Amino acid sequence: MIESLVLYVPGVVIATALIVKAPTLRRGWDQPLMRAVCTLLVVGSLAVFLSAPPTIVAVNALTGIVNFSAPLVYSLLTAFSGACIVLILHWSGPPTPFVRRATRLTVVAYGAVTVAIAVLFALGEAPDERLRDMDTYYANTPWLREMIACYLSAHTVGSTALTVLCWKWLRRLDPSMWPLRTGLALVMSGGAFDTAFVAVKWTAVGARWSGGDLDYLSTYVAPPLAAAAALLVGCGFIVPLVGGSAPWQDYSRYRRLRPLWAALRGFSPCGVRPVPLTWWSPVGIRLIHRESVIDDGILALVYWFDPAVREEAYEAARTQGRPEEQAALVADAAMLAAACEHRAAADRAGARPDDAG
Repeated sequence: MIESLVLYVPGVVIATALIVKAPTLRRGWDQPLMRAVCTLLVVGSLAVFLSAPPTIVAVNALTGIVNFSAPLVYSLLTAFSGACIVLILHWSGPPTPFVRRATRLTVVAYGAVTVAIAVLFALGEAPDERLRDMDTYYANTPWLREMIACYLSAHTVGSTALTVLCWKWLRRLDPSMWPLRTGLALVMSGGAFDTAFVAVKWTAVGARWSGGDLDYLSTYVAPPLAAAAALLVGCGFIVPLVGGSAPWQDYSRYRRLRPLWAALRGFSPCGVRPVPLTWWSPVGIRLIHRESVIDDGILALVYWFDPAVREEAYEAARTQGRPEEQAALVADAAMLAAACEHRAAADRAGARPDDAG
């Protein structure tokens, strides 16, 4: 049961990423990049679901063919690898003639591997149903040996390309694009786990070819690696969508404004009560409320603003080498902080705003 959950949970995450991204995919279906993303998410989710032992038993029983799940899962993994390469090709920029040729070549090559997997399975003999160790159990069986080598080779190329190219793109991205950077880092990490999965599979199968026995690597180590890869890739596609959405941006701004709101909320004009908020109030309403309190506080402090304080802070910031825009922000903050101190001191002394200055 636990082994099945290890595979089903990442499958649900990838399916969730597909559902979340569905509106974007539908609007941009004419773009190769969107089609590659859709293919990657669909086949990734199916591959993880169909790799779980209960699903393997059900598929084999439904088709009436022993070990039918093996070429099915191998074909899905091959399609996933091809989608990874196509995705990386189109991530690099607009579809140039080179990118279009490379995409067609990738589709043809991985399509051929998928067909080869089906043909090799049909030519081989796999009478014993294997739920967890198909790769190693039939590693030395004619035709099936070649089938296993085909899918592992294709998957190796795809996972390696995904990891290396994501790393290169991540290094070029501006730090301010944190949702995309985070998502890309998660996808890259998923590719790294997928590469580890393939390495473990190759080690176990290679041991069989050389007369050894490292089956436990394929049976017990590889599935968690595949599950982690699928989970990270799914999250990697969700994070940019959530992080770049309007509600998340509102929430981020709401959190960043908290120190300023806490400093100014006590200076609102007398008799003005803030609108009460409930715990279920939308973040957009909370943001408007917080900004209103800040605006009221600034208006209440206008009599205590000292231009000399601002000018001094501005000159100090420029002397430190700060750019003009940043120096202006520092100067405004210094003037506001000084106004807060003067207003608080005046309130304690019982002075009125008209007495200031």
